[in-house]
Amino acid sequence: STSVPDFHFFDLWDNRRSMADVYPFRGLCYSSQRVAIADVVTEPYDKISPEMRERYYARDPHNIVRIILGKPNPDDTPARNVYTRATAYLQDWKKSGVLQPSAAPAFWVYRQRYTVPGAAGARERMGFVGLGRIEDYASRVVFPHERTLAGPKADRLELLRNTRAHFEQIFMLYEDPDRTIDRILEGVAAGPADIQLTDERGVEHALWMMRSAADIATISANMGGRRLIIADGHHRYETALRFRDEMRAAHPGAGADAPFERMPMTFFNMDAPGLVILATHRIVARLPGFDATAFLGRAREWFDMDVASEDDLGQAIERAGRQRPSIGVVAGQSRWILSLKPTLDLGAEMPDLSAGERALDVVLLHRLLIERGLGITEEAVRHESHITYAREPDAAIQAVKSGAAQIAFLLNPTRIDQMRDIAYAGKVMPQKSTDFYPKVLSGLLIYTLD
Repeated sequence: STSVPDFHFFDLWDNRRSMADVYPFRGLCYSSQRVAIADVVTEPYDKISPEMRERYYARDPHNIVRIILGKPNPDDTPARNVYTRATAYLQDWKKSGVLQPSAAPAFWVYRQRYTVPGAAGARERMGFVGLGRIEDYASRVVFPHERTLAGPKADRLELLRNTRAHFEQIFMLYEDPDRTIDRILEGVAAGPADIQLTDERGVEHALWMMRSAADIATISANMGGRRLIIADGHHRYETALRFRDEMRAAHPGAGADAPFERMPMTFFNMDAPGLVILATHRIVARLPGFDATAFLGRAREWFDMDVASEDDLGQAIERAGRQRPSIGVVAGQSRWILSLKPTLDLGAEMPDLSAGERALDVVLLHRLLIERGLGITEEAVRHESHITYAREPDAAIQAVKSGAAQIAFLLNPTRIDQMRDIAYAGKVMPQKSTDFYPKVLSGLLIYTLD
C-alpha cells in the first residue's frame, strides 16, 4: 500500500508557506586512522544488490552494510536478528574508536565529481549535509514525488528502533536561483577536504566540515524560507515520520528540539549545475499469455510507431522525445519508437490525472501501455510481480534478447522541472520515475539520537 496522502485539499489553502528548519550536528564519522573510508561506505541500502552486499562484506569488517543491510541467519529469533546485530556493531565500533564524533556541531560541504554513464565530460555537484526538521507532508515544507511501499518502511523502522541512529542522508532539493548558499559552500571547499574518496563507480566524493559560525548561521537563516523536495529517500523519510510520532507518544514532554524531531539530509540546489536525472527502464517477464503482436496493435490506439535499429534506439528515443512524449519498445528481435498521437485526448483517457501528470512519459507508459496494453494492474506493479528495473538501456535490451524477459520499455529521463511541478502540486509519480545520479553515499556521516 502507499502512504502518500491525497493533496487535493492544498487547493483550498491560501499562499501561506511554512519554513524549512535546518541545523548543524555533531555526527559520527569513520576514523581514517582505523579504516580506509572507501572500504566502509556504500551505495544507499535500496541500491545494494545481493552481489554488491557480498562485495561490501568482503571489503572490511567495519563496512556500514553490516548495519544498513545485514545478512539474516537461519537461527535468527526476535531477540537476535539483523537489527540487534546492527545495534551491536554500532556500539562496538563507537567503543573501539572506529566511529568517532566530529569535533563540534557543523554543516558539511559535500562535493561529487562524476561522469554520467554513457556520456562524455566530467560534472560536479555540490551541496551540504545537516539535520532537517521532520515535517508532516500536510505542512507543505517537505514534498514527496514518488509512491512508497509498506515493506521497505517496516524494515527501516525496525532498524531505527533498534539502533536509534540514521546512517544515511535523505537527498533533498531546494530552490535558490541566486545561489547564495552555493557561494558559501564554494568558499569552504576551497580548502583541503576532511574526507575524500573515489567510489566503485569512479565518482569522487569530498566533504569539508564547516567551521565558521557565521556561515552556519547564514545558511540556517537562508534555508528558512525554502521548500524541500525529496529526491531520494522517500521510504527512509516516512520511516522517520513514523518513528517521530512513536517517540512523541512515548515522550510527550520532549519538546520540539528532541533528537527524534530531526534527521540527516543532504541539500542540493535545483538551480545549480550538476544535477542529473537518469531514466529507469522497465523490463517485463512472466506475463501469462503475452503476445507482442496483439500488444502492438493495442498500442497503436495511442501511439504512432516507427521501427528503430538496436544501435540507434537510445538516440532515436531522445530525438523523438524532443517533439512529443516517446517510449522505446523492445520485443523479440524488433525495436520500435512509440510517439504519442498528437490528436489523442489525454484528458479523456486519464481524467483522474492533472495535465502535468499526463505529460510525463513514465505516466503514459504505466497508464496506457502497462496497465491497459499489457493488463498489469497497479497492485502488481507495486509488488513487482512482472516488472523489474534497469538503469542501463543495454541491460533491458539484453534481458529480452536472452529470453529472460518478454518485453522492455526504454524511457527518456524525467526533467527536473517536471518533477518539481508534480511535487509542489501535491501529486506523486509511479515508483522509480527518477534516478538521481550519483547517489549520496551511506556511512559518511551518522546521526545518533542518543
